[in-house]
Amino acid sequence: MKTKFSIILGLFTFCFANAQQEDQVNSEMNSAKGITFAHGDMFVEGALQIATGGDRDYYAFNPKFGYFLNDKFAVGGQISFSSDKYESTDTKTNIFGIGGFARYYVLELDKKRFKAYGEAGLGYGRNKIEDNTGSDDSNSLTANINVGLNYFVTKNIAVTFVLANLLSYNSVSPENGPSSNTFELNINLFNNIFDQPKFGLLYKF
Repeated sequence: MKTKFSIILGLFTFCFANAQQEDQVNSEMNSAKGITFAHGDMFVEGALQIATGGDRDYYAFNPKFGYFLNDKFAVGGQISFSSDKYESTDTKTNIFGIGGFARYYVLELDKKRFKAYGEAGLGYGRNKIEDNTGSDDSNSLTANINVGLNYFVTKNIAVTFVLANLLSYNSVSPENGPSSNTFELNINLFNNIFDQPKFGLLYKF
């Protein structure tokens, strides 16, 4: 009887320990510890930028799809939409764009949960400006280099922050009027973190 009881107790202990170990393994698998990228990995990402209050209301949405060529370098495509309205002048600008980007991850911290990157993008946009006198359409060509980071909360999901645009170029060609070109170089990242708050979510698969 004691032998049977010992066997039953042993089996129960083994099953319980095995279940705990499986739960621990599953938990670790679903955590963000040790996250790495590899050739063939893909991601979808959506970034959101909002500025409201006072004279200006602005929002922008920028979904992306990326494909990793190796453990640090990814390329992909994106679309974007933004709306910028000034109450004092009753002027509204809507922009729709498409483009491509290349992203390189330069730093990993916190057991590889935290990943910082630099990204270069090139895009084409269709702009529409409306005010009290009517509306005007134009085309734009943009190029930029920015700095951002991902923080993985699970092995597949990360919060994304775009910290600053280091360099940006914008060429606008209105249907009625002369073309204009602007070039900006920003080296003070800490100011830009607050001047351009932009965040979103990334899903890696």
